[in-house]
Amino acid sequence: MSPVNMDKPVCLIDTTSDGKMCVQQSALQILQKIEQPVEVVAVVGLYRTGKSYLMNRLAGKQTGFALGSTIESKTKGIWMWCVPHPTKEETTLVLLDTEGLGDVNKGNSKHDTNIFSLAVLLSSTLVYNSRGTIDNRAIEELQYVTELTECIKIKSSGEDADESSEFVKFFPRFIWAVRDFTLELKIEDKDATENEYLEFALKLKHGTSKKVMEYNLPRECIQKFFPSRTCFTFPFPTAKENVSRLESLDPSDLDTKFLEVTDRFCKFVFRDSQVKMLKGGYTVIGRVFGNLAKIYVDTISSGAVPCLDNAVIALAMIENEAAVKEGLEVYKSGMEKLKTSFPLELKDLSTEHQHLSRMATQTFMKRSFRDTDGKFLKSLEEDINNLFDEYLNHNEQASKRRCENLLSSLSETMTEKLKQGFFAKPSGYDLFCKDLEDIVEKYKRQTNNDVKAEEVLKKFMIQKSVDSKAILQADKKLTENEKIIKEQQEEAAFLKQEIKAKEEEHRQLEEKMEVERRSSEERMRQIKEKMDEEIRLQKEEAERAMDCKLKEQTALLEKGFKEKADRMTQEIEEFKRQSAEAESNRAKELEVRMEDSKRQYEESIAILRKQHQEEMEEMQRKTHARPGRCCII
Repeated sequence: MSPVNMDKPVCLIDTTSDGKMCVQQSALQILQKIEQPVEVVAVVGLYRTGKSYLMNRLAGKQTGFALGSTIESKTKGIWMWCVPHPTKEETTLVLLDTEGLGDVNKGNSKHDTNIFSLAVLLSSTLVYNSRGTIDNRAIEELQYVTELTECIKIKSSGEDADESSEFVKFFPRFIWAVRDFTLELKIEDKDATENEYLEFALKLKHGTSKKVMEYNLPRECIQKFFPSRTCFTFPFPTAKENVSRLESLDPSDLDTKFLEVTDRFCKFVFRDSQVKMLKGGYTVIGRVFGNLAKIYVDTISSGAVPCLDNAVIALAMIENEAAVKEGLEVYKSGMEKLKTSFPLELKDLSTEHQHLSRMATQTFMKRSFRDTDGKFLKSLEEDINNLFDEYLNHNEQASKRRCENLLSSLSETMTEKLKQGFFAKPSGYDLFCKDLEDIVEKYKRQTNNDVKAEEVLKKFMIQKSVDSKAILQADKKLTENEKIIKEQQEEAAFLKQEIKAKEEEHRQLEEKMEVERRSSEERMRQIKEKMDEEIRLQKEEAERAMDCKLKEQTALLEKGFKEKADRMTQEIEEFKRQSAEAESNRAKELEVRMEDSKRQYEESIAILRKQHQEEMEEMQRKTHARPGRCCII
């Protein structure tokens, strides 16, 4: 979570030779390293209005973003500067300085509209920078705001639907910075605040004539799209002859009033700017912001209209795929460390598997979002289960090698005696059985709960059955009847051992099923926790939008625009309906996910039980066709 602190800005979005915009890979690499939430402040406005100076001050620097000193636009495309947030811990401040609008040398008004749209889409605070006063000309120069309905879509469906009423949910806080302001802040001969000055400039006219509608349109758009509005009026920073050297001037050379307003502006941005959020209330970190910028730029370059829904879906795909990999890596790295201690008791291995599986799911949940059908979580679960099967097999093979080596060591003396014919004498069978008993007793003490202990012992007994049978038949001390009894005892003893081996397999199966049960319960708990959080975020998003609409409606009523306020009532009711519907849908999704998780658990248990049943039936078949066995206690 360590912050990225760039010493200078880099180009985030550039324009290629054919006029199309593209995201710079070097900037994306910087953003990939930022795991903190980002507050994104973008500045837009006509070229040569001093936008870059404000961005440098927000970065806490005198220089950085190019100011320029001629009539040419200095900044091209969108430049980015990432710095630790000066007042909020574990937050990165991302500053975006955009290409000046209205540069006659570009000859492409669509390019300006795209720059403005990207600034709106990417920022959590949008600073509009202008000069002089907020008069009708200044508002008309902000023509781009009236074009946003054609440049931004909320939903992927309903191409012709007017979605502008929903912009309030997702648009940034709006700051109008008026530079070189020389007027007195008075309205009708009364002192006014900067915000009152802005609202007065945005005041609508009554009437329905074409001229009135044209006058009202940009003002209505600003009021409707940006309900959180603030204004700052900056006087001339210094004598006109020094303006071109602004970045090199000492603060003592600047107007004290200008410095005071600049300081207030910076403090306001630091205090009131919000972390960038995606549609649905998801917090944006640096890595996600980089992907978001690329998605929007690629969409615009393809000639399509950026869509918030599609952007979230595309981001969810990127993040969820990466979340699966991250979760799997957490599990795998933990199990690889454990692998060095193989063989382990199944209980110990299962406990660690469950712990790492929970950690992997937590890692996935932390990064993932909008995994509505659970496809990616299910993929993670399947990958973990497949890996667990592999580690179980590795553990079993390690246990098998250990047990086989132990039996080989313990039976070395017996093997040598067999080679020398030590048991080929009267009472040789009893001596052989006594030696074998000693081997088994020592073996059981040393293997304790090895997962393959009983199975390896069973195979060892089968191997020794040939020697046992030969020694029994050659023992001259035993009568034929005694030999028959010994064979029957041997058969019973072997059956007992085979049952022990199968019981151990059954115990291990039960343990695996218990692990699966606990894992399923943990997954369901985390799914519910994640979806409850998503429902909360959606609800908060809807409540913020509703609050803005109610304030806007109240303002319209106070200013005598009852008809507009009445139309807004319909928008508010639609917001309420959508919010209730979204909450209901998420609750249904949660219910489906929980049922799906339960079904997956039951299917896994059914598979394990079927496997056990098949093994038991196989043992019964073998029992009916069992060859001669060796003695064992």
